[in-house]
Amino acid sequence: MSDGVVRDDTRGFLIKTIEVGGSEFKYVIYVPATYNPSQSNPAIIFLNGAGECGTDGLKQLGVGLGTAVMKHAERWPFIVIFPQKQTVESNWEDEDVMVLAELKAARAEYNIDQSRIYLTGISQGGHGTWAIGSRHPDLFAAIAPICGWGDEKLAPTLVKMPIWNFHGDADNVVPIERSLEMVKYLKATGGSCKQTIYPGVQHGSWDNAYDEEDLPRWFLQHSK
Repeated sequence: MSDGVVRDDTRGFLIKTIEVGGSEFKYVIYVPATYNPSQSNPAIIFLNGAGECGTDGLKQLGVGLGTAVMKHAERWPFIVIFPQKQTVESNWEDEDVMVLAELKAARAEYNIDQSRIYLTGISQGGHGTWAIGSRHPDLFAAIAPICGWGDEKLAPTLVKMPIWNFHGDADNVVPIERSLEMVKYLKATGGSCKQTIYPGVQHGSWDNAYDEEDLPRWFLQHSK
């Protein structure tokens, strides 16, 4: 007997599984209610922090961009890919093959605009945003690292990349100096970086960053 509720299992947060190198990985794809398969759609890859690492395929939704989308879906007309880093001890660049495989699978299943693919992440995922973004400067149209860190060798390949960097100045896990270093390295190579610093905010600056109404609009201003 029908309860009168119309359900659409092709939209919302969808659990996926992919095999990479003989191993299975669980992840999530968010498909907005506005998704139209006859039109090309922008996409974001979100990289989780240490607390959301694992193999359950779901924990990465609970902190960061996933909760922002749940709160204000109307602001995020993107297909969002949520890979999950397997262990705290690894770095996101160690998961590069898995991340790109999930993007490839999403592009095969959904109509994604290849000129409007973006990358963002928090903490360890903020570092991953710097690192993976630097590995694939021709893939991503813009990146937004949050309370992350990098090193000088990443800067040359990011010199033309639109970047919006976020950090809290009271961060007691990843000191803000780590972000300021990356901005300095970028400037030294002739690049630039939009930066937002939240006074008095500790490590959870992602709540502030993803609540910025201008952030999704800023992503959409950039294309390859």
